[in-house]
Formats: sequence, C-alpha cells, structure tokens
Amino acid sequence: METLLNPSKTPKLFASKTHLFKSSLLHSIFNPQPHTLFNRRPLSVTITCKVKTSQGPKNDGKNISKKILLSDSAPELSNGEVKGKPTNGVGAWGLVTKLPKRVLAVLSNLPLAIGEMFTVAGLMVLGTAIDQGEAPEFYFQQYPEENPVLGFFTWRWVLTLGLDHMFSSPIFLGTLVLLATSLMACTYTTQIPLVKVARRWSFLQSADAIRKQEFSEALPRASVKDLGVVLMGAGYEVFLKGPSLYAFKGLAGRFAPIGVHLAMLLIMAGGTLSATGSFRGSVTVPQGLNFVMGDVLGPTGFLSTPTEAFNTEVHVNRFYMDYYDSGEVSQFHTDLSLFDLNGKEVTRKTLSVNDPLRYGGITIYQTDWSFSALQILKDDEGPFNLAMAPLKVNGDKKLYGTFLPVGDTDSPNVKGISMLARDLQSIVLYDQQGKFAGMRRPNSKLPIEIDGTKIIIVDAIGSSGLDLKTDPGVPTVYAGFGALMLTTCISYLSHAQIWALQDGTTVIVGGKTNRAKAEFPDEMNCLLDRVPEIVESCITKQPDSIGG
Repeated sequence: METLLNPSKTPKLFASKTHLFKSSLLHSIFNPQPHTLFNRRPLSVTITCKVKTSQGPKNDGKNISKKILLSDSAPELSNGEVKGKPTNGVGAWGLVTKLPKRVLAVLSNLPLAIGEMFTVAGLMVLGTAIDQGEAPEFYFQQYPEENPVLGFFTWRWVLTLGLDHMFSSPIFLGTLVLLATSLMACTYTTQIPLVKVARRWSFLQSADAIRKQEFSEALPRASVKDLGVVLMGAGYEVFLKGPSLYAFKGLAGRFAPIGVHLAMLLIMAGGTLSATGSFRGSVTVPQGLNFVMGDVLGPTGFLSTPTEAFNTEVHVNRFYMDYYDSGEVSQFHTDLSLFDLNGKEVTRKTLSVNDPLRYGGITIYQTDWSFSALQILKDDEGPFNLAMAPLKVNGDKKLYGTFLPVGDTDSPNVKGISMLARDLQSIVLYDQQGKFAGMRRPNSKLPIEIDGTKIIIVDAIGSSGLDLKTDPGVPTVYAGFGALMLTTCISYLSHAQIWALQDGTTVIVGGKTNRAKAEFPDEMNCLLDRVPEIVESCITKQPDSIGG
C-alpha cells in the first residue's frame, strides 16, 4: 500500500474539508458537512474516489486509487461540548439528577463510598456472628446484661438495632441505600462526563501539543493518510480534518465503570429484595405424612407476598439413607409428591442433599433427618409403633432410643426392654436389667427373645428434615454478578487515542492510553514502522494526478 504526495503542494492536498475513515454507523457533526473518504465493509478492496480540495471544480474528475482495509463499526461520536448533566429521568436516577451539586459532590466522594462499603461488610460479618431469627429468650441467654460481651454488648443492642434480623434491619438497608446513592452520584458526576469526553473528536492543530503526549514521534517523508490507513488496519477508528488526524480504539473500556456501578446496584437491589420479600421455613416430616407449604413458610420482610403455590400439599412417600462401608451415613433421600387443591399430583421427585425440588418459585431442600418410630411385633401381636426420642450425647453424632414396657404397666417402677439406634439400619436391644441382649436389622424378620418376650423389628420409620424458601431476588443477584464479571473484564480494555499532524512532508504523531502504558510505545512503534515512506520518483508525478 502506497500513497503518493507532492511535498510542494501539501497545503492543496489537505484543504479545510474533513475526511473521515469511518463506518456507516458514524455520523459527522462538523460544519461544513464532511466528505467520507472511505466507507465500506471490512475487507481488503481497491477503491477509486475523488479527493475534494479547496480548489473546487478544478479537481473534479481526478481519481486516486488506493488499497485499504476498512472498518465497519464504531460508536456514534459527538463533537459537541460536554454538558453538566444528562436528561432527567424517572425513579431513583431522576431523584439523583435533581439533587444540588454540593450534595452530589459529597455523595460521589470516594472516601465516603469506601467507608460505606466497609460499613456494609462489617454489618454482614456481625450478622454472620449473631444467630439470626431466634426468639428473644435466646438472646437474653447469649448476651446477658450481667456479663456483656466486650463489656457493653448485651441483648438490648441486638433487639433494639434489629441485629437479630440483620439483613432486613433498617440500619443495614439504610446503609445499602446510601451506598447505592453514592454509586449513582459518582456515575452521574464523574463516569458519564468522562465517557462524553472520550467520545468527542478531538483534533490537535499544534505540533507542540502532540509532542506533549505520553508517546510522540516524527515520521519524515510520510503521509498522514497512510498513517490513518495503517491505524484502521489495527482496529482504530480514524478521522481526518485537513492535515490533522485523530484515532481511537477501546472506547468500551470507558463505558465499563458505568457497567460496574450498575452491576453493583443490581446486586444490592436483589439482595434487598431477598431480605425483605422472601419466605422461609423448616419442617421434619415422618415418612407417609403430609404438610401444606403455606403452613411452613413464614415471611421475612414487609415485601413478602404469598403465591398460589403456597396451597400445594406435600406428601412424603418414602425416606431412606445411603451408608459408607464403615456404617456412617453418606446421603439421605426423600421421595416427595406435590398435590394441588384438587388433589391432583402436579410433580414428583426424589430429592437429596444438594439436589433440591423447585416448584412455583418455592425451593425444597433436603437438610436433615430424624428417627420417627420403630415398628415391632410383640409376641406375634401388633405391629406397634414405638416413638423414638433423640438422646443427647457428646459430639454431633445422633442417638435415638425407645422403651417397651414389660409386665405391670401401672406399677410405679415399670420395667421393660430398651432399644437404641444411631441410624435406620440396626437396632440394639437391652433387657430389663440394662444388659445387652442383641442387635437386629429392620425388615430382617429375625425374632429375638428377651426376658420371655418375643420381639421382631418390622421397620424403622425415618423423618425427613426439609427447608423451604422463596427468594425473588436470586435472578437479580445472579444477573448483577454476571454483569459485574463481564464489565470488570471489559474495564481492562485500553482506551488508546492517537493524534497526528502533517507538517510538510513530516508527520508528527502522539498518543496516550489509560491502561497498558508500558506496552503502548511498543505497539505504536510497530504501527509506525508500517507507514510507507514517500518515494522521490513518485513525488513529481503525484501533483499532476491530483492538481490536473
């Protein structure tokens, strides 16, 4: 690729008209109306076009043939002045734009925003350390006035400030609102004006101004138009106005901070909706019994609104567990059926830990298990269901027990057979003196005789521990985090700007970037090495082809 110029007639070649290297999406706002020099889809083509100069009709009909790589996309640019504020909107953004400038300046202060973020983080840590949603008596015992934590922290602090429901408390929500207001104020007063400045076509008419940029270089015996074509091939949007050139790329990096702020607002809005508009509840249901979702779920905030799915009835068809070879419980499962008001089964699923059931915006999690009853035959009579009671032991391992009276049940000193179990797979039996009598597995149908009483363990009936919740803020939070990751990556894109000025046969080039400052000079030197040098033999021919 080679462009031929006559150094002696350079002023005629670069007349007052503006020549733009641009895509069809760009529209010039300069007056007089600029002439588009190149406007095609991205491919390598040979284009013949007329170069208009201030000599008017003298150059009509004279064509120049060039082979260039053209760009097809760029954001719409504006050369107007940066205004102090955009058009007022509605909602929270409209309220922010109507605030006085002094208030906006305070809210957009970076130290204030950082302090608000640390306050939110501190409140979240406090909400994690303090048990949430417990009865007042629990806090009376945990934080007594007689022995305050840290010498001052008692139950009065917890209940007065709402720290027992931290994430829906006024102090937490108020801090979130203040942080959101600061983000919007920063976006309005800082980020949007920066983007507007970045979107302007900024031509520099002075060689000294170009030399003051972070990078500057002089190209002897070169053409600013050749430089523009090289920059276009490197992904820059290039604009010419007389002997001046302006080019940029990576404008998306300037929009990214606004996207980061919006993503954070989405996350906070979703979290607030989750804290104030959700329902939660827990239930332990023996195998074979039912419950209604609405009877278990309780509101967590003032925005909680029940849905039609709350009338759904849940039936526990079966509960069973899986075991390791060592005998420890590895997983537990619950086979659930859901019925509508008409008694029709709407869905059925076997859920387990980390595999919940979702229906109508309600999620049912498998979280725990219990031992409900032991079904036995006594002397071939029954079956009898003996309720299993949890027994306290050291550590977190479970132990359940029951008692089968033997003899006179009205006696003040009732004696009987004790049965203990750690899980649903084996039962240990003890006689009336508390001595070990044997062990049987449920459903084995193997009888055991203790103190003249024949016993058969028919079945071990377990109970499923389920957690139910609705969380309308989850989609918003997920969208916010997705947008935050995307915009954070985009923010690392460098926004590079290049200016050039034709000074006789020399092109003065300067540029700057907001990121990758160490690599920018190497990139620029690589691009400038590709700019063709004007050949002496061609210089004498070029004026005749242009000037006629």
